[in-house]
Amino acid sequence: MIFLIKRIYRHFAALLSLGMAVLLLYTAYLQQALPEYFNVEQGGRLRLEHYGKYLSCSLASDEFPIDVYRAKGNSYRMSVKLMGAVPVKDVSVQVVDRHNVVPCGIPFGIKMFTDGVMVVGMGDIACEGKTQNPAEDAGIKIGDVVVEMNGKKELSNKEISKIVSQSGGKPITVTVQRDGCLRKSLLKPVKSSVDGSYKIGMWVRDSSAGIGTMTFYEQSSGVFGGLGHAICDADAQAVMPLSQGEAVCASITGIRRGEAGTPGELRGIFTHKGQLGTLYANNVSGVYGILEKLPEGTAELAVPVAFAYEVREGPATILTTVYGTQPQEYDVMIEKINHGQIEPAKNMIVRIVDDELIDKTGGIVQGMSGSPIMQNGRLVGAVTHVFVHDPTKGYGIFAENMIEAAA
Repeated sequence: MIFLIKRIYRHFAALLSLGMAVLLLYTAYLQQALPEYFNVEQGGRLRLEHYGKYLSCSLASDEFPIDVYRAKGNSYRMSVKLMGAVPVKDVSVQVVDRHNVVPCGIPFGIKMFTDGVMVVGMGDIACEGKTQNPAEDAGIKIGDVVVEMNGKKELSNKEISKIVSQSGGKPITVTVQRDGCLRKSLLKPVKSSVDGSYKIGMWVRDSSAGIGTMTFYEQSSGVFGGLGHAICDADAQAVMPLSQGEAVCASITGIRRGEAGTPGELRGIFTHKGQLGTLYANNVSGVYGILEKLPEGTAELAVPVAFAYEVREGPATILTTVYGTQPQEYDVMIEKINHGQIEPAKNMIVRIVDDELIDKTGGIVQGMSGSPIMQNGRLVGAVTHVFVHDPTKGYGIFAENMIEAAA
């Protein structure tokens, strides 16, 4: 009898230990999955059902009742608990107005000039029977942005070429920006034995152009957002710093279908209808600007923007244009939501389930970045990237992230 009791006790202790381990692991997962802060609508309350059915939250301080904090502009701390007892983490809540925007899904052309010039490549120079690279010797790297040369700040490809060619081989003072920091160095051009001109061994770029999809615009301010990710230089793999830019009218003229291992592409042209607006930001969440005229083909009615915690796995639609300038609505499935994703352009996984769109494009293709994702009458996000191995799937960004980045 005593042996049986001991055996039962050992089993119970083992199950209890296993349960505690699972609870600790789940709590650790929730700590990572829950954002540090949430936005809620005026008069609304924080809802966490999407993160876990056994989560609850209460004010971290009982100094005032919750109703005191529900006016726009207020912020407060909430304590999140599992099963009403196990502390998970404290989160910040900000009370805001819900944005209402017009979803677009139309193609638009992007013309942008960089703030400084970006170093996109390096090349050795043949000089006096050996090879040299003055840029590398000066500590310059691919992805650096040259912001000043010999005291001149308004730089372009041509201006840099002029400064180097007129240097006579004398050292040039260069300031570059890297990871938000400015670095100064001396760059000594060398005379090429190939053509006799002075060179510094680096290639630079001062502009970019392409076509993407506009996600939304706000009627009252004229602010618009598109792409859902930054415009990056293909060679340097770095975000291009915007000095000035334009959004222009564009039209889709053809499609290269996506296949497993080979991303597809929407092919388009800038049209004669001219400029839509100016750009003021290029960041990890998209490109943003101010409209000068309303784009053709967009809906007339604004829709609410969903807060990130309101987005649900399940059916949704996207607005996108695969020919001309008129967007169409296609069925998709939001398969996974990742609130803890560090990369802001990869908050959800979206799968195309619309046979018509798959037949036309193979799924998500380049140029569809920025296509608005709609769910339950709200703008919940935008398409950002395609899975190369499966073009029917891709990533999406929360619309809330784009709205915040546009401010």
